Amino acid sequence: MNTKHKVIFGNCMSMTELSDESVHFIVTSPPYFNAPFDYKGLFENYEQYLGVIKRMAREAYRVLQNGRIFALNIDDMLVNGQKYPITADTIKIFQSVGFRYRDKIIWKKPDGYLRISKRSGVLLQNPYPMYFYPDNLLESIVIFQKGKFDYHSISKEVREQSKIDKKEFQDNNWHKTIWEMTNVLPGSKLEKNIAAFPDELAYRLIKLFSYVGETVLDPFLGSGTTMKIARQLYRNSIGYEIIRDLESVIRKKVGFETIKNSDTFKVVERNNGKYRYVTLEYIESKKNADNSKNNGN
Repeated sequence: MNTKHKVIFGNCMSMTELSDESVHFIVTSPPYFNAPFDYKGLFENYEQYLGVIKRMAREAYRVLQNGRIFALNIDDMLVNGQKYPITADTIKIFQSVGFRYRDKIIWKKPDGYLRISKRSGVLLQNPYPMYFYPDNLLESIVIFQKGKFDYHSISKEVREQSKIDKKEFQDNNWHKTIWEMTNVLPGSKLEKNIAAFPDELAYRLIKLFSYVGETVLDPFLGSGTTMKIARQLYRNSIGYEIIRDLESVIRKKVGFETIKNSDTFKVVERNNGKYRYVTLEYIESKKNADNSKNNGN
C-alpha cells in the first residue's frame, strides 16, 4: 500500500493548505514553554505561548473530521523558579474551541533517566521541611475528541487491515493510564537540539486512533517522528514545521533521502503568501522559512 506524505514549512496557527475535516487523527508535542534546556526565551511571555496553542487548536478543530481524536503530548514547565500549569490551561483552551476532554495518559520515563538534579538536590544541602522540589519523570498525553465517532463508517476490510494485536496491547500495558517508554536521549543523531518524543509514543497512538490509509497530522513536526511512524503503519501524513533547515533531518528519518520509494513525499514552503513545491527530484536550498517568533492572540 503506497502512502502520501507532505511537509509544510509554515506556521500551524494558520493551516490554510488543509480543507475542513480533511484529516483523521492529530498527534503532536508543542515546544516546551521557554524551557531553559531547549527553548529559553522563545516566547515573550506565558500569554503569548497560550495564544499560539489556542490558534493552533482552533485550526486543528477545523481540519479534523468529526468524531476523531487529537492526542497532545505536553507538560507543565518550571522556568526561573515558577511552575506554569500548562496541562490544565491547555485542556481549558481545547475545550473552549469545541473539543471534548476524553482522557489523559501519563508517560513515565525510565527511573534511571534522571539523577538527582539541582532542583531536588536542594534538600540534600538543606535537609529540612519546605526545601523539597521533586524531579519530573512524567509527561502528559491528553486525549481530546471532536464530536462522536461513527464506528459503522469504516469498512470491514479497513477494520481488519487496522486490527490491533491484542497480545501487544496486553503485554505492553497499553490498557493502563501510565505508559512506561524510553525517551529520546540527548545527543541522538537525528534529534540533536530537538525535543522529540519517542517512536513508541507515535506508534501506539497512531495504531489506537487511526485506520490504515487515513491521514495523520502533526502541527509541530520537528524531526519527523510522526511522519516516520505513519508511513510504517500505512497511514498518510502531513506535518507543519517552521524551521526550514530541518528538511534534511525529516527526509532521513522518514526514509525519503532518494527517489527510489514507492510512497510519495512533497515539501511545501510558504513564501510571502506564495507556495513553492519541492519534489524528490529537486531540493531547493532557500532557508527563509517562517522561523521567527510568532505572537498568538
